[in-house]
Amino acid sequence: MQMTKLHRLAEQDADGFARMPAPLVTNLDLMSPITLAGGEHAVLLIHGLQSSPAELLPLAKRLQQAGYTVHLPHIPGYGFEHGDTPRSVTHWQDWHAKALDEFRTLKRQYKTVALGGLCIGGTLSLSIAAELGDDVAALTLLSTTLWYDGWAMPWYRCFRYLGYVWPIRYWYTYKEREPFGLKNEQLRRWVAREMAHKDASMVGASRLNLPAIQEAERMIAAVKKSMSRITAPAIVIHAVEDEVASPRSAYYIAQHIGSRKVESVMLHNSYHMITVDNDREQVASDTIRFFENVRAQHTPV
Repeated sequence: MQMTKLHRLAEQDADGFARMPAPLVTNLDLMSPITLAGGEHAVLLIHGLQSSPAELLPLAKRLQQAGYTVHLPHIPGYGFEHGDTPRSVTHWQDWHAKALDEFRTLKRQYKTVALGGLCIGGTLSLSIAAELGDDVAALTLLSTTLWYDGWAMPWYRCFRYLGYVWPIRYWYTYKEREPFGLKNEQLRRWVAREMAHKDASMVGASRLNLPAIQEAERMIAAVKKSMSRITAPAIVIHAVEDEVASPRSAYYIAQHIGSRKVESVMLHNSYHMITVDNDREQVASDTIRFFENVRAQHTPV
């Protein structure tokens, strides 16, 4: 693995992530997939819509320290890309197919493969888990978004459906704004500076376009219909104060997922970006604990 600045970031401890000086995380290659080598059990982590693997690095590093091999793919037409346009967005079925291929590649190489994602990455994880069945060892669903109903969502969001059918869909973009998913004020200030003069930061693109949001909502509708087919044990982790997707999404998953083993964790010191915010260590610890418990229950004595 080439040691780019993004990969060197992965070598930092999770607690130090939010305290890093800006030069270490300024010019990241946000489009590069990352693999952190570990043991015979693997984890596939999927980042959020029009974002990058950087937002999952603290969790990935902790999983690696716990002995897992961790892969964070970049999905074209879904993740952030320099110079992309609304017409660069692909259909959600293409995202599903790419994520499915990434999972199956890992499954051929490792004893077990767990799966997880942040925000719409969690929704995409649910989508492929419904197809993969028992091949998925376990799920960690982080700030998974089934409704855009958080407290910071703009009042005019209900009009986005008009933009889906009018030509406006190709020129209107939603500008990310404070708090950028972060309750941690120091990290939020740094992201605000990055967003002011760049098209992305470690928490995602500075703007979201309507075609991407429309495809995400199409996938959400499909996932709600297929969720009962999911059999993998799942941990659902969500912030009480999530400003993008309220806990309603987490409650819905816990009630409708087909898994027999489901655990819900509510965080009280973070906003939407729980993998880098104040509760990032609890997110990692609870995910590892859940994965280890599932493995122990399925290991022959």
